[in-house]
Amino acid sequence: MSNQAEAARTALGARLRGFRKDAGFTSGRAFAHATGWQESKVSRIENGKQNVSEEDIRTWCETTNRQDHVADLIATLRHIDELWLEWKRQFQDGAAPTQKRFLSLYSKTKVFRIWHPTVVWGTIQTADYSADIFNQVISLYGTPDDADAAVAKRLERQQHLYAGDKVFNVLLAEQALHTNFGGPEVMKGQLDRLLAVMRLPRLSLGIIPRDARMHVWPGNSFSIFDDKVVHVETYSAEMTVTQPNEIEIYFKVFELLRQSAVYGGEVRELIRAAFQHYDRMSSQQEG
Repeated sequence: MSNQAEAARTALGARLRGFRKDAGFTSGRAFAHATGWQESKVSRIENGKQNVSEEDIRTWCETTNRQDHVADLIATLRHIDELWLEWKRQFQDGAAPTQKRFLSLYSKTKVFRIWHPTVVWGTIQTADYSADIFNQVISLYGTPDDADAAVAKRLERQQHLYAGDKVFNVLLAEQALHTNFGGPEVMKGQLDRLLAVMRLPRLSLGIIPRDARMHVWPGNSFSIFDDKVVHVETYSAEMTVTQPNEIEIYFKVFELLRQSAVYGGEVRELIRAAFQHYDRMSSQQEG
């Protein structure tokens, strides 16, 4: 769980503890007896060590005669959930709804700062490359198979590359050019796509060569949307960062990563080298 989500859960627990004490329950044991819960559950909730459910909130407020706070506390709880969303829960109805959710954020954002150490950023992916990734997501999390719909929603984001005044600052590590999704022909198509988007006036594509001197460790991929929100991806969940001091850290990391990147002709040379690698792989497979 992110520091921000953990702090919010701790604050919620402290607020519930205040309700308990104000209602005359001087100990967690007395409150547990009144609710029929285990005393340890009361303690864990109040200390931010256990997730509280919406039904728990209703029971707590009813027992402490604070029913007028139910809606506010449930809104707080849902915000905590949004700060750390498990991928399996996000994808329970398939991958397409998650991609649709991103469209609103993309339409509102003016400046994008994107870092991907191993994968090409979704908005500049080809359909075939994207489909292979979504098929892996479906297999890993056991979610409904809606890869075609998910790809279509992801490709909708590309409209912002060609219209409007948005600015895209994209950083990839050289490994992203070589991480094999879909085989040689899919990868060659994706590399061609990168050469094409490099010509877009509002997109800056930087690549960090594999032997570049680093000024900060690569870490997980992340996306900064203006100066308002950061999304950080892990295998199990997506973390949403909205606290200004944490966002500032990601700004600093992005600038440190950018110091290791190359641009323009050097990027084209790296892409062409990767293309030649997959071209040779295709020839070997045909032979």
